[in-house]
Amino acid sequence: MSTERPDNDVTGPRRRRTPLAVASVAAAVLLAGGGGAYWATTASGDGGAADGGGNASRDAAPVLALDAAEAAPATPGDPDTPPPGIAPGEPDPNGPPVVYRAEGKLPDGPGKAAVHRATGTVTPAEVARLAKALGIPGTPRTVDASWVVGDEDGPGALLKVTKQAPGTWTFARTTPVEPCDPGKMCANQSPPEADGKPVSEQAAKAAAAPVLNAVGQEDAALDAAQLMGDVRVVNAEPKVDGLPTYGWTTGVQIGPDGTVAGGSGQLKALEKGATYPVIGAKAALNQLNEAGRAKGDASRDIGGCATPVPLEGEPKPSDPQCVPSNGKRAPVQHTVEDAVFGLALSYVEGRQTLVPSWLFQVRQGSGGPESTVTQIAVAPEFVEKPAAPTPSGDRKATSYAADGRTLEVTFWGGVCSTYTASAEESPGQVRITITEKPQKDGACIMIAKELKRTVTLEKPLGDRTVIDAESGATVPRS
Repeated sequence: MSTERPDNDVTGPRRRRTPLAVASVAAAVLLAGGGGAYWATTASGDGGAADGGGNASRDAAPVLALDAAEAAPATPGDPDTPPPGIAPGEPDPNGPPVVYRAEGKLPDGPGKAAVHRATGTVTPAEVARLAKALGIPGTPRTVDASWVVGDEDGPGALLKVTKQAPGTWTFARTTPVEPCDPGKMCANQSPPEADGKPVSEQAAKAAAAPVLNAVGQEDAALDAAQLMGDVRVVNAEPKVDGLPTYGWTTGVQIGPDGTVAGGSGQLKALEKGATYPVIGAKAALNQLNEAGRAKGDASRDIGGCATPVPLEGEPKPSDPQCVPSNGKRAPVQHTVEDAVFGLALSYVEGRQTLVPSWLFQVRQGSGGPESTVTQIAVAPEFVEKPAAPTPSGDRKATSYAADGRTLEVTFWGGVCSTYTASAEESPGQVRITITEKPQKDGACIMIAKELKRTVTLEKPLGDRTVIDAESGATVPRS
């Protein structure tokens, strides 16, 4: 998926709840994004330190510096998963362009709203509370930049929580090779025999309640309709500052025996940040259509249609049939059935942030499937679009993990070169340089692999932003 976006295009469509493959500790596969997989197509992060939700003036609220969109990994076995390199819900750039139209009048919105994000580090006590709710005995221990409770290598139950906010956690349980001794409570105890049928929605919600209480989402809106075979998934979407959220979902998987089989979410509590003026749903929908137009074709005739396709609110042409010309395909029309003001996950300077956004309930074509498409609602003058890539087009550092003064950097490199990482520190940033030393003699196969290098900082990373020195791009946390 291309990361080139026009000035006002700050987010892209996202598909609701792509099912996950069942995780297995033995196979070293962990759950991603809760019961339903979710990857943000843009980012918004900091936005939070200034004014704590006070004045919405340009001087008081910092500009939201959005990160470039990242392609989402595909979910194995999901027929709705888009082609590789396309985020869930994002139109295929090789397919026809998409035009969104509202069925009725769109709401104006509240006028202003605040961003929210988690800060700081996760404490062992917070991890222990979640582990207790999941029924995992043991004390949290450090493994790289994460807290771990349970069996890391063998069958059983494993909880992993990243130390840095927002404290992304993943949990999976598998059946052990040998059961525990009778009458003994063990993390890897074999579950009781089940009839192979998923539990009821009511039973699943009741089983998930202790986990949701442990992560502070006891008041979240629950949806237990999703099934993965005989496993029922409870998706919890919390309200923050009285607003619905999208992308901050906690997913808890309940097996047919009524126990928690897996799950994921964020552990660290959200904090209110700066307040921004926001635009109405109509203006946001126009931004969405303008963005799609810029991606598909710079001309007024979207997709090469002989009849111009008007934006929402513009008069429709006398002949509504859009006739393709020049071998290009006509745009596909999606109907906006509802628009709700809320907070959607984005990234700013590598930090996960809930940003004021419009959540459009969209139906694809006549009688087609429904999905949620989000568009950031922050006034355009407060939004800085992602920086253009350097001529090389590649960012060396792809992600990082931090634990105090230790910074673990992930990047792609060749198998026949050696690499070192170094850091240049300032009060607000840490600039990472990956240095390559190619092999001098002998033939080398052209294969790239994912590599990690560790850098020791002079001071703990804290809230500083990590920048890739080659591209100038913000490096996201892993």
